[in-house]
Amino acid sequence: MSLLYKSTRDSNNVVTASQAILQGLATDGGLYVPTEMPTLSLDFDQLATQSYQEVAFTIMSAFYPDFTEEELRNCIEAAYDEKFDDEAIAPVVKKGDIHYLELFHGSTIAFKDMALSILPYLMTTAAKKNGVDDEIVILTATSGDTGKAAMAGFADVPGTKIIVFYPKDGVSKIQEKQMVTQKGENTYVVAIDGNFDDAQSTVKAMFNDNELKQKLSENGKQFSSANSINIGRLIPQVVYYVYAYAQLVKAGEITNGEAIDVSVPTGNFGNILAGYYAKRIGVPFNQLICASNPNKVLTDFFHTGIYDRKRPFYVTSSPSMDILISSNLERLIFHLAGENVQQTKELMDQLTTEGSYEITPVMKDELRDFYADFATEEETKTAIEKIFEESNYVVDPHTAVAASVLFKYQEQAEERPALVISTASPYKFPRVVVEALTQSETDQDDFALVEELHAQSKVEVPKAVTELNEAAIRHDRVIASAKMKNCVEEILGL
Repeated sequence: MSLLYKSTRDSNNVVTASQAILQGLATDGGLYVPTEMPTLSLDFDQLATQSYQEVAFTIMSAFYPDFTEEELRNCIEAAYDEKFDDEAIAPVVKKGDIHYLELFHGSTIAFKDMALSILPYLMTTAAKKNGVDDEIVILTATSGDTGKAAMAGFADVPGTKIIVFYPKDGVSKIQEKQMVTQKGENTYVVAIDGNFDDAQSTVKAMFNDNELKQKLSENGKQFSSANSINIGRLIPQVVYYVYAYAQLVKAGEITNGEAIDVSVPTGNFGNILAGYYAKRIGVPFNQLICASNPNKVLTDFFHTGIYDRKRPFYVTSSPSMDILISSNLERLIFHLAGENVQQTKELMDQLTTEGSYEITPVMKDELRDFYADFATEEETKTAIEKIFEESNYVVDPHTAVAASVLFKYQEQAEERPALVISTASPYKFPRVVVEALTQSETDQDDFALVEELHAQSKVEVPKAVTELNEAAIRHDRVIASAKMKNCVEEILGL
């Protein structure tokens, strides 16, 4: 049977890969998952000789079987081109004893580029395959990086509009400037007075709002998502885990089949879930290390089996991880529950109505693929300083969280090769990085700090940052989170 996609909440809701990409969120409120994991014979000696684009085709053709070879290759070639400033697309670098997978060489200098560069091509191809003439409205919430990367991907793509909501005081100044200066006649950026969870929960509610769906349909429009709830975002992320392992084999850092540990800075659980899927199709990962910041709802979940969002929300130096409702965890819960849709739906409903849920002891036993811990703000700064002092390598605060948690894990674990997923350029967070390196606070603005970071690190300032100095503000809406639906209706003329 050809691989299809089914909802985590209704076993009768089964669609093709292209239909899942178009819909984003399942119509019943669940997330789409593969009906089965594809059977792949991953020969890493062979994969080690292949380009990122070739590895991408191998993985995506297995997960997206209703796309033709020509369609997929066109999408991949259009996505992974000179927009990336390194031919490797996602280079693996060794600093000290640690390997870092650099996922920030795309146009917005964050890991979201890896999937959001290809999603517009997958989506417009999927629309043609399914005879969809509606305008596709990308509706998304961002904790900092998804918004800019999605807009960069969808800007002026015919037949689409994109509306991004972000927490006004919950992103870095560089992240905000990247978003509010975004070009494209079809792009809309809106700041809200709440946090990311407020934005994400309201976006999900709009996807499930039947009255709003009817209005959209009557006006020849339909929603889709650029968040990692969309399988068109998740599967391209699986690619870089396969590619990274192959590059370690190529470099002679590991032997083919040798197990490695992988530390992933984690907020919405999409990035580490892609690592979990990579492991399930044959990448020899030992522990998937779930690294959180002080918003450690995931750390507590992995330790206790209880997911409880009823807790203080902290605005931290790693804002893309300032999340208390990790949407992609639903997919893992579904797998842990033996793909029991009723059990999954009950737990997710409980999270909505009561703010928490507890998995069964049997499900908790299945978490052994994961190790979880968190880094305090002080530990994050210490990691930035330590890595620079020991390896002359500058990391952003999210990568520092992953490194800090890896160091804790290594104190108690068997020694083996380790890979840290480096999710953003340090230039996205110059204040945090400079203050960590100088061990002092500064009142300079973020753009002055870019120059100071350059002077200290000698790392070239990315074009994505230098262009911001001259960029004009194009988006200045700020609204209450309760007004998000009204805002969408106004933008779309509903």
